[in-house]
Amino acid sequence: MKINWNIKYTTICVYTFILLSSLGILYLSISHLGELINKVDDIVKILQPFIIGFAIAYLLNFILKFYENKVLKKVKIKSKRGIAILLTYITLFFILSLFIKFVLPQLIDSVVGLINDIPIYINNTSIYGYNLLQNLNIDEEYLNIIMKNFNGFVDFIIKFTTNLIPVLGRLLATIASSIWNVILGLIISIYLLIDKDKLCALNKKMTYAILPEVAANKVIEITHMSNVTFGKFLSGKILDSFIIGVLTFLVLTIFKMPYILLISVIIGITNIIPFFGPFIGAVPAFIIILFISPTQALWFLLIILVIQQIDGNIIGPKILGNSIGISAFWILFSILIAGKVLGVLGMIIGVPLFAIVYSIIKDVIEVSLKKKGLKSETKDYM
Repeated sequence: MKINWNIKYTTICVYTFILLSSLGILYLSISHLGELINKVDDIVKILQPFIIGFAIAYLLNFILKFYENKVLKKVKIKSKRGIAILLTYITLFFILSLFIKFVLPQLIDSVVGLINDIPIYINNTSIYGYNLLQNLNIDEEYLNIIMKNFNGFVDFIIKFTTNLIPVLGRLLATIASSIWNVILGLIISIYLLIDKDKLCALNKKMTYAILPEVAANKVIEITHMSNVTFGKFLSGKILDSFIIGVLTFLVLTIFKMPYILLISVIIGITNIIPFFGPFIGAVPAFIIILFISPTQALWFLLIILVIQQIDGNIIGPKILGNSIGISAFWILFSILIAGKVLGVLGMIIGVPLFAIVYSIIKDVIEVSLKKKGLKSETKDYM
């Protein structure tokens, strides 16, 4: 017997079924959140070599494009991609070998020396602070309060450094246990770079096969925009941070600061984090120098302030330009939210991630306004 389906009610039933199914999945996800997180964590561990491989391939793709589009641009050979990949990995291993040979040993020596000398630095700082307060002729009552708070700060530093050794040990153990995944990631990254055009075409093909043409075009457009935004931001920020690290090293060498290499590496790495990076790096570096010489610590703050002004007004804009396209308020907002959810990784990728979401919402709003015959520029509503 033939059934006459009512299209209107069939559509309502389908949407109702999808809604109820989604609510059921959401309820099960929330009620079994712990198990879900454990399952996701297990999946991430299984996919870790592929995640590492994708991250390596994505970062090395900038070097690969440089060799293909600049160095080998006029070379007429079939294996140009292969030669460019070979040059890319030679460059990577050359940089790593320089770091391992010249930078890593000095970093280890600086960290070990700092940990060993911290008790001496703390004792000298205590004596210096006490003598300074005595010379200021402060009342005994206030002097005791100040010394009590200072001693509390000293205890905190001692506990922090005591706990730092096992933390560094666990970090080294984690890195050692991940070496195999990193090696697999390197191998996977080679295959990803070899077949990157084919893989992109395959994803594009699947997108058009699954989605309607209009939706597929929009997904491809958003994907391209995301790639450009992330690419410009990450490559620019890494280059900017490297320049700041080298500049800090040169300036600190001129001023004969202690632990020059260690502090320069801290400043360079933390500079990758937008907005908060300079403060995050400057605080531990300031404390390290403060133990050795309070005068040099004050000079260090002045030096970092000048370097960050140069970075914020000259180096940063020249390298990054307007690659993000959002205001300082939204940058701060995205760092705080993403940092809370994803930790340090969120603080690094939060800005370009929010810029993409912001751009999508902006496009949706502007299209909606144009359909209503209204103005789409924000300045028209001020």
